[in-house]
Amino acid sequence: MAVTDHSTTRALDCGKTIDELSDYLAMDRIPFDPTIETCPECLNALHALDQVAQLSRDLLDDDAAHLTPPPAGWLDTIMTSIHHDVRAGRSLPLHHPDPRVHLSVTEGAVRALLRSVADQIPGTVIGKAQINGDAEKLGAPVTISVTLSIAWGTPMTPTAHDVRQRIYNALSTHTHLNVTAVDVTIEDVHGHDTSRREQP
Repeated sequence: MAVTDHSTTRALDCGKTIDELSDYLAMDRIPFDPTIETCPECLNALHALDQVAQLSRDLLDDDAAHLTPPPAGWLDTIMTSIHHDVRAGRSLPLHHPDPRVHLSVTEGAVRALLRSVADQIPGTVIGKAQINGDAEKLGAPVTISVTLSIAWGTPMTPTAHDVRQRIYNALSTHTHLNVTAVDVTIEDVHGHDTSRREQP
């Protein structure tokens, strides 16, 4: 799935662009590129791109059943968010019993974790994912903000609650962030046949 939005030409911290990774994915990751396959940022981006590509294929199947495509700019918004999310960002500390040992995880890796949580729920895609607060200080209170695009017909309140709980569980399992709140906002609904409402 090639992406033409100009925002995808900006380089990640590793030097690769979303355009390059999208083209690599479209070629089924052949020939093998070790500079991509050994880069955590690139792997996070490839995973996110693959999820969006699958959703796009699902929407094309819906089109065949007379559903309208997602609004113009919807995919560009998702791609811009992916570009932001896979960047390494801040180093978030992890607790270790030995004070001489300093462990951390990148902010980009945590945002990738948040995306993987939404990937487990059919028809749900995270738009933006933000970690708010002094996350570089171990134990400092932080909040998580995510936006969602959900498939038409998906119940909003239960889905938002499900995503919120899964995020809490994932962060408590894989990080040492002191998460005080998870804010989930549903910004888009994809796969909605608006043409039917316009009929008399």
